[in-house]
Amino acid sequence: MTPDEILLEAEEKMIKTEQVVVNEFSNVRTGKATAAFLDGVIVDVYGSQMRIRELASMSTPEARMLVVQPWDIATIQPIEKAIQKANLGLSPVVQGKLIRIAFPELSTERRQEFVKMTKKMAEDGRVAVRHVRREAMEQLKKSVKDGETSEEDQEKAEKEIQKLTDQYSSKIDQHVANKEKEIMTV
Repeated sequence: MTPDEILLEAEEKMIKTEQVVVNEFSNVRTGKATAAFLDGVIVDVYGSQMRIRELASMSTPEARMLVVQPWDIATIQPIEKAIQKANLGLSPVVQGKLIRIAFPELSTERRQEFVKMTKKMAEDGRVAVRHVRREAMEQLKKSVKDGETSEEDQEKAEKEIQKLTDQYSSKIDQHVANKEKEIMTV
């Protein structure tokens, strides 16, 4: 592989890592109700497993209220059970053709736990970015050893890989700072 191909592959992996971290952050509760919070909930319905998003529309009429409105009224009970089984600390309430989910106010201790969880996710993301850097560096060394790349090109590519690593690590840091602010806002 050429140094450019190695750099491109490393950057693609770092982008995916950043996206994974941001996606994980969306599952961490803040004081506000969001439809993304139910993304991981799987409903056993129609003889298969489906996400709530595939079975209903979701809206947030108030800051701490999420309303789930199934397209098929027959799915209302399985959706309610799936939300309860998901162990999210939420109590769905069926009201006619929709489900209301109230998000209780978070205590300061609980908010701090969520911040710790978020920081752990971010650190895992930074570790993954460094792992991508290590793989790319090894590929470069192999490329030089096989005579495909000069040592001068290797040095340039290593500097670029380090720049990418720093760039994506700081992006993850920015995401964690934003999420921490969101969590701690009452």
